[in-house]
Amino acid sequence: MNQFPKGFLWGGASAASQYEGAFDLDGKGLSTADVVPRYTSEQRQKYAHPFEVSKTDALRNMNDFTSNYPKRRGSDFYHRYREDIKLMADMGFKAFRFSIAWTRIFPNGDDERPNEAGLQFYDRVIDECLKYNIEPVITLSHYETPLHLALKYNGWSDRRLIAFFTRFAETVITRFKGKVKYWITFNEINGISMTPYTGGGSFIPAGRDALQVGYQAAHHQFLASAHVKELVEEIDPQAKVGCMMAKMVVYPETNDPADILEAQKQNDLNNFFADVQVKGKYPTFMQHYFSAHHVTIKMEPGDKEYLMAHTCDFISISYYMSYTVSATAKADNVGGNLRTAIRNPHLEQSEWGWEIDPQGLIWGLRDLYDRYEKPIFIVENGLGAKDTLTDMHEIHDQYRIDYLRAHIKAMATAIAEGVEVIGYTAWSAVDLVSMSGSDMSKRYGFVYVDVDDFGNGSYNRYPKDSFYWYKKVIASNGEEL
Repeated sequence: MNQFPKGFLWGGASAASQYEGAFDLDGKGLSTADVVPRYTSEQRQKYAHPFEVSKTDALRNMNDFTSNYPKRRGSDFYHRYREDIKLMADMGFKAFRFSIAWTRIFPNGDDERPNEAGLQFYDRVIDECLKYNIEPVITLSHYETPLHLALKYNGWSDRRLIAFFTRFAETVITRFKGKVKYWITFNEINGISMTPYTGGGSFIPAGRDALQVGYQAAHHQFLASAHVKELVEEIDPQAKVGCMMAKMVVYPETNDPADILEAQKQNDLNNFFADVQVKGKYPTFMQHYFSAHHVTIKMEPGDKEYLMAHTCDFISISYYMSYTVSATAKADNVGGNLRTAIRNPHLEQSEWGWEIDPQGLIWGLRDLYDRYEKPIFIVENGLGAKDTLTDMHEIHDQYRIDYLRAHIKAMATAIAEGVEVIGYTAWSAVDLVSMSGSDMSKRYGFVYVDVDDFGNGSYNRYPKDSFYWYKKVIASNGEEL
């Protein structure tokens, strides 16, 4: 029997830049995601991260309205939010995680006054959730830095973004006071050290190292996250603030002590981003790492004290797969959004080469709870796959059910062993554009959206088999899997 706590927050997740569409309506500005085109499979092979663009590309793409930019369309949640939230309510959702697009509220990011039309849109979305007793779980920055801030300031590598973001955060926290109980600051914040453009709107200037740019940008995001915690304490003290990271469970390839040490180092580098936001300080092992990689973090007087004074209330994570590393062998290009790894022969793979490892979730949850003793919220977990819509408008996605069932069982095991998990919002509630490839054909949702990678289709919504299965899971509080 799977014993989930009373009041457990079952639901699904999304991101504005992949789901909303309407990229140029009602005063919205361009985000960094809006200038990332969909690459062909041949083009993708040329890039380590095909979701990154150069400054030259961004300047060109921002005025290109003929090429294929799927994240500009999303799934048209902007016009269909009532229909989608009703479907979530039909599944019995207790929580819906979504992001507020910074560029809907402050189109350029550094504007003096907010865009009222953007605030009104999220008024409607939040009220629609609350109508069905669905808790809105809001991410403030989900891979959608205002493009203007990227081009003018080089994104989060510039300390001035802290003030711009704090203005944005104060605006929405004040506006939605009493309606939002869970705020998440930066989505998968650890991604910024590997993909500075996606995570923080930062390009890599000539002669600069990606690690230097990424970790400096991360420092500014740490401070901004602390500002959000201070704002919530002042404006709406009943609400909670969480950090969010992609939990990368890393295994050694062999029992060679060198491999084991390499895996430990990689796990520490992953947890570093929670260390700063939950413990309030840089761990000592990062001093050696920064020195070895010629990274120098520019801090101002008071930064360390401020981080220590405003730590997060909970940890939220995404978990999709584990990674295997070696001290000597090269990566075999096993899939994943943020990094590659060595093939693990004990694990099956998804269509996109992501290794499926529900037991890794148990390891990851234990690791985090032992390290921080803070509540954990799993806000992303799911399987990307090519779904087939039948002539009867049915989608038989047993593979997704199998994946989610195994991970929910793993979560139940961790809870039974004492880990405090407060919720699970699967990725995704409704089909949306994938982050890594800007594909619509890589589907995650419980609800099928009738549109292809090029925007062709009716955008009609059709529940999948997993929709009805997840409804039973929620109704039984995880006992019926």
